[in-house]
Amino acid sequence: MLDLLDRPRVLDFTTVVLGPYASQILGDLGADVIKIEPLAGDIFRAAGPGHSAEMGAGYLNLNRNKRSLAIDMRAPEARAAIDRLVAGADLVIHNMRPASAERLGISFERLSAINPRLAYVFAAGFGSEGRDADEPAYDDVIQARSGLAAINANADGEPRFLKTIAADKVAGLHLAIAALGALAKRDRTGAAVCVETPMFEAVVSFLFTEQLAGHTFEPPLGSTGYHRLMSPNRRPHRTKDGFLAVMPYSTQHWQRFFELAGRPEMASDPRVTDAATRSRNVDALYAMIGEAMPERTTAEWLAALGERDIPCAAVQSLDEVLEDPHLADVGMFPALTHPSEGAVRGVRSPFRAGEAGSDTQAPRLGQHSREVLLEAGLGEAEVDALVEKGVVGEPG
Repeated sequence: MLDLLDRPRVLDFTTVVLGPYASQILGDLGADVIKIEPLAGDIFRAAGPGHSAEMGAGYLNLNRNKRSLAIDMRAPEARAAIDRLVAGADLVIHNMRPASAERLGISFERLSAINPRLAYVFAAGFGSEGRDADEPAYDDVIQARSGLAAINANADGEPRFLKTIAADKVAGLHLAIAALGALAKRDRTGAAVCVETPMFEAVVSFLFTEQLAGHTFEPPLGSTGYHRLMSPNRRPHRTKDGFLAVMPYSTQHWQRFFELAGRPEMASDPRVTDAATRSRNVDALYAMIGEAMPERTTAEWLAALGERDIPCAAVQSLDEVLEDPHLADVGMFPALTHPSEGAVRGVRSPFRAGEAGSDTQAPRLGQHSREVLLEAGLGEAEVDALVEKGVVGEPG
């Protein structure tokens, strides 16, 4: 955990991946994140593998640096307790549709009346001004609708999902950025602020930065789709013993590559020396890389390309990434001891800013219920009563 943020108190009503990814980033940067869960817990707690249904791998890797309050928000007594928390909070974050938030009593309008200095951010599936504002959205749905699955099509043109929760995590990054912006605006003006970061729009914004391409202009100067990225020969190339990504980018890179590949005549070819001509012919140039690659082993290519400062990398499996020497140097996958799960391997935040404090591991369901409610001003007897009535949960 870093101390970049001055411990703003965050009430985290997020679930599954998108929202917890965003709130974990806030916790990593120094926020005091209170994860508010139903009595059954965030559904992603069960995303295995895991020793129990409460503490699966997916949950462990999305919820460090948080405290857990388990509470039945449908109960009338819960609303009063949540209101006490809101009164002392800096930020509320959620990834539900506005109608769902209103039913739970956590709409911006209601909460900002309780706390006029509240920063409030949320990520529904679709923007509130559009016709699909009330539609549900999950990662696969957004990958399909945003164009992401289409541009990841196989050789037969069949669309495919990326094998990562890409839409959720892209939207989660935008939600974290929105939270930082909302806190900054609140601190500057002293007034409540609400920032909406819809999942669909976030992924489309992310994708179309380069993929708008020719349609950037009116009338269009070509189709959508960034030409270089759409090249059929833009792919890892097969070497004698594996696969290699080679990325000559500048004129000098291409000239050095062709000299290394035994094609010195290409060093003066306009397809190499002129940037505009190179862009139009990039698929043919990538094909020439593919033709040369089988002549050497991956290690031989890495050494030769590295000597010439040509960007390249061997294709690694996920298991090989775990053993990557650079990641070992920077401690990317620390060995940890979780209070309830025992020995675990984590994946740390990528941020670095001087000396970092210790991270706290993902909490058990309701691990901090009593602590959080007492901090909000409830008495021990009040908390006991909520626990006895089954409104608030604590670990068994």
